[in-house]
Amino acid sequence: MRKLTTAAFALALTAPVLAAPPAKPARLGMCAACHGENGVAPAADAPNLAGQKAIYLREALHQYRDGRRDAPVMRAMAGPLSEADIDQLAQWYAAQTPSKGAP
Repeated sequence: MRKLTTAAFALALTAPVLAAPPAKPARLGMCAACHGENGVAPAADAPNLAGQKAIYLREALHQYRDGRRDAPVMRAMAGPLSEADIDQLAQWYAAQTPSKGAP
């Protein structure tokens, strides 16, 4: 009986820990219009965000918000975002599965 308990404990230590998926952000709708709710853009001129690294998405939103990236539409969209909004959006899109046909 002791071997089984030890083996079960060892297995539990080596099993991957699966994080809960992020909650759908309250501000997702404003992004989803161009980038898709699941991060696969419905329009050819909008980039896919699904599966991008969260750190990259956060930095990009900060750059749009403060004008370091010159894109008036994105500056208008990112301008009212709080730090919490940016974090939630970055986590959401990073957790989405990229499209198989996406570059």
